[in-house]
Amino acid sequence: MEGRCAVELTYPRCAAIDVAKKEIAVCVRFPGQEPGGRGQEIRKYSTFYGVLKEMCAWLRETGVTIVAMESTGIYSNPVFHALVEFGDFEVLKCNAAHVKNVPGRKTDAADAQWLCELLECGLLKGSYLPTPETARARDYTRYRARLVSSRTSETQRLHKTLEDAGIKLDSVASDVLGVSGRAMVQGLIDGERRGAVLSELARGVLRKKIPDLSMALSGRFSEHHAGLCRLHLKHIDQLNELITETEAQIEALMLPFQHSRELLMTIPGIGSHAAAVILSEIGQDMSFFPTADHLASWAGLAPANNESGGHRRPAGTRKGNQHLRNLLVESAWTVARTKTRPGARFHRLVRRFGGARNPRAKKKAAIAVAHTLLLIIYYVLDRQVPYTDLGPDFYTRHEDPEHYKDKLVARLKKLGYDATLTPATT
Repeated sequence: MEGRCAVELTYPRCAAIDVAKKEIAVCVRFPGQEPGGRGQEIRKYSTFYGVLKEMCAWLRETGVTIVAMESTGIYSNPVFHALVEFGDFEVLKCNAAHVKNVPGRKTDAADAQWLCELLECGLLKGSYLPTPETARARDYTRYRARLVSSRTSETQRLHKTLEDAGIKLDSVASDVLGVSGRAMVQGLIDGERRGAVLSELARGVLRKKIPDLSMALSGRFSEHHAGLCRLHLKHIDQLNELITETEAQIEALMLPFQHSRELLMTIPGIGSHAAAVILSEIGQDMSFFPTADHLASWAGLAPANNESGGHRRPAGTRKGNQHLRNLLVESAWTVARTKTRPGARFHRLVRRFGGARNPRAKKKAAIAVAHTLLLIIYYVLDRQVPYTDLGPDFYTRHEDPEHYKDKLVARLKKLGYDATLTPATT
């Protein structure tokens, strides 16, 4: 098949792949026989790894130097690794949302052709691809997050079973699976039903609550509940073992990143585990991201744009790396309890967004501070220097006292008060 091209081509010989679970469509475009003409060929291959090797051999024969493909999750990985292993190609994994085909032309072959036409004109940009070391660490940190989520769900099932049995242990003890709580639940499973006896298993400060514990542990706990609780505790123990094993693997994989990890831990709200997750998601080389704002946009922490006819409308934040985004939002909540410049920014934004009584104000402030933390992370990793905090008074120490006083008086008048100020005597 041949056609003519009226634009200057960036890649005369290129290929694009539409990826599915069982089959891929491969389109190759190359110079045609006529001057300015373009030829193309489309083939389909199964996704067995041996067949992918044959596909790479065909691409080498056609003189292809660059290959584009949509980033379609796990199904694109075998194709990508085959291209890297069996061919000397530059491989671009593109965001599927950026390369949608024209409506009405939705077939695998048409998608591959459309992707190839965009590629030859230089209109595609590859997504961020982690290094092999970063990718291995990412697999383990994400798996640990899923294990922790499973443990939380299983703990909630334990609470539900105890609640059904009339056991109100979580209303008195903050941690049902702590030393004291675990001993009491095990006592119930072993057959003890007297609340007064079970409450004596309390340790430490919880012994001050023995009268309340005695009432909380008196219920309708039966053998049925005992069987369920036994299974819940067994599953929680298994998950704890898996989490411990996974964390050991993460620590081993973090050895090449140790210096960068220590630098990240100088940032408020970023602990050892958080630093490991950050490095497993973005690596320690910031050269892929031209600026800190590019990184924030990639992570989904930059404000989106929604403007039409000169009018700007609220647009929230973009979609991005949910693993990194969720972690940084959690870190922002931690920072809110610190006397640091990011902590001061959190409370300053809460007041700007409507005050602490507004349920959305703190959530919006957490997103904004997560964005600030990501900007700090970028500069710490890019410059390989520790973070130096500017202090909780960063936003007020350079403010003119007279201007600040007038602003406070104006706020009081706006609330309906008439204030008269006199200098304080020391």
